[in-house]
Amino acid sequence: MMRLVSQVIISSKIDDTVIKLEALQKNERFVKIIKEDNFLVEDAKLAIEKSYMASEETTIIIIAAKSFSPVVQNKLLKVIEEPPPKKEFILITPSKATILDTIRSRLPITVLSHDKEEEKLELDLGQLSLATVYDFVQTHKRTDAKVMKRLVERISKEAIYLQAYNLDTKTLTLISNTFIALDLGSPPQFVLNTLLLKLLARKKR
Repeated sequence: MMRLVSQVIISSKIDDTVIKLEALQKNERFVKIIKEDNFLVEDAKLAIEKSYMASEETTIIIIAAKSFSPVVQNKLLKVIEEPPPKKEFILITPSKATILDTIRSRLPITVLSHDKEEEKLELDLGQLSLATVYDFVQTHKRTDAKVMKRLVERISKEAIYLQAYNLDTKTLTLISNTFIALDLGSPPQFVLNTLLLKLLARKKR
């Protein structure tokens, strides 16, 4: 259940989420700073300026973007920690992984239902081991091909982003082939196991 209070909303559908928040509007005033890609330092400065503008009614400051750099989050931290009177901050972004612990500890996190599947990775790719591979594969032994494709996509993106693996052409080809294998009806658990064991073998020592 969404409410107009300070929080982080994890949503891949930023525009839809803003519309849903607007539908809850009663007497509140809305300030929206929405960026297609990265939230910049000047956007953070604007959000802070807006938060110090006096208003009779509660002002909901919606800041939304695909990514918020650590620099931007640190800039917003003080105003989030001690918001001026009658100001609520709602931060919308697609990935919980990019939110700093300092922000997480101060704002509740709401994961919208269409993103619930995204949040089920629960695998630390930076600390991959035979034991964690086995446990994760067991957790997903009943996962169907459609959900597995999203899971494999997340694992692949995170593995590339982490730069903790020696991803040569063969490994990248194998990652691409996992999607084909799932389309052709290969058992999802087998595909996941193959991918994770390959990544484990390519982990930088």
